[in-house]
Amino acid sequence: MRTIKCISAIIILMFCNKLLADRTDSRSVNITNELGYVDIVHKGKTVRIERSQNKDNTINPAYARTSRNCPPFCIQPASLHEGVETIAELELIDYLKKVDQGDNSILVIDSRTPDWVRKGTIPGSVNIPWTELKPGAGADPFSIADILEKRFNAVNLEGLWDFSNAKTLVLFCNGMWCGQSPTNIKTLLRFGYPAEKIKWYRGGMQNWEALGLTVVK
Repeated sequence: MRTIKCISAIIILMFCNKLLADRTDSRSVNITNELGYVDIVHKGKTVRIERSQNKDNTINPAYARTSRNCPPFCIQPASLHEGVETIAELELIDYLKKVDQGDNSILVIDSRTPDWVRKGTIPGSVNIPWTELKPGAGADPFSIADILEKRFNAVNLEGLWDFSNAKTLVLFCNGMWCGQSPTNIKTLLRFGYPAEKIKWYRGGMQNWEALGLTVVK
């Protein structure tokens, strides 16, 4: 009898602890109805992607401006090229989760120059500036080939590129007015990179910041 009472007390205690934990972890601002946050590894450290719980939080001033000189900061189209998929935040988070779970066939790329990246980037992304892939911006053929082979898993066969095992690239930059990721994408297409292996997060940092999602510096 005493044993049964002890077991009952333990079960009640476990139940109460769970209720307390649920209350402690309750959040009023989720990513979706079913998703509160996502933990991923960024540069060897676990980072929690979530929306700010501060209801008074406002957008980063770096992305508050509505008007910039065009050119070069012109509004980008919804679709860059046939076969290149334009994605939004939830799709990007899904790609980040897959990478974090060990899927080496995907690479999420911040296409911006380092001065922008220092202001903050999306956890789980890697920085490959558009200037490192575009010959017209000073990138030399050997450096470009090195990125294609070592970072993107393309294979050079006597001057011809084989992209059959190349990674799926998910690119972003500052937002709908930014041309850095579109430039990377257009350059890759000219190299022969398969359009279906290129994804574009058009909203970029401006939309990411506007939703209060986690940024790392």
